[in-house]
Amino acid sequence: MRATCCSVSLRRRLGCGLFCPTRYLGANDCIGIVRSCLQASRRQGSGGSVTILDRILQAQELLGKSHDSSPSSEEKELLDLAIDALWFIWRDGLSDQFEDYRKDIQSDAPARVVAAFDTREDADAWLAANPRPPGSAYVLVADEYHIVVYFRDRNYRALIPHPTLEFHLEEMMRDGLPPAAVVFNTRGEADAWFNGQAEPPAQTVIQIGGERYLAVYYRNINHRALFPFSLVKRKKEKEGTGP
Repeated sequence: MRATCCSVSLRRRLGCGLFCPTRYLGANDCIGIVRSCLQASRRQGSGGSVTILDRILQAQELLGKSHDSSPSSEEKELLDLAIDALWFIWRDGLSDQFEDYRKDIQSDAPARVVAAFDTREDADAWLAANPRPPGSAYVLVADEYHIVVYFRDRNYRALIPHPTLEFHLEEMMRDGLPPAAVVFNTRGEADAWFNGQAEPPAQTVIQIGGERYLAVYYRNINHRALFPFSLVKRKKEKEGTGP
């Protein structure tokens, strides 16, 4: 059985040597120490606004309370997993990327991608050369979604087309085509408008000629793509479920 509030494993996660007395403290007390140090560091810095690190600590405190009160060892292990995931983000310096990820998913834009390639050959070369492919992540190949499949034990890797974009467009069309925010006569005009923005919105419905498009900006890789809503019709025709 673990020590009170898994203090040993928590000390291992902290790995910060802040105070030796953590052996006498529970999870929330240890997190409180980190919070105090973070607040002191912020006071010496430029601002006092709430950061993603503050949010991570708040989430860990909540998880720690649930861990303390749970009578189930299985639940405790699952809570440990969630706490470890947050410590992984913290300790590996991924807090900024995590904050960007949360902004992306809150924007209701198409699924985030980790890379974009002009050709399948470029994508296959990247996958073959990558020592640790991001399994289950999405990439764009000629602006088509693919999912990365990777099994580390067998070193199996593949890129498989995935209809997540069509699902997203279909959801947007639930009540009919959404109205266009901007209308262009030609694709060139649309490209000039899109590329002329330093940081466009995550997604914008536009119209080129008589067709609606979704202009999507992938901030994490600085990639822009225009997806026609007609992709939904093509998908249904291919599946034999559409008119």
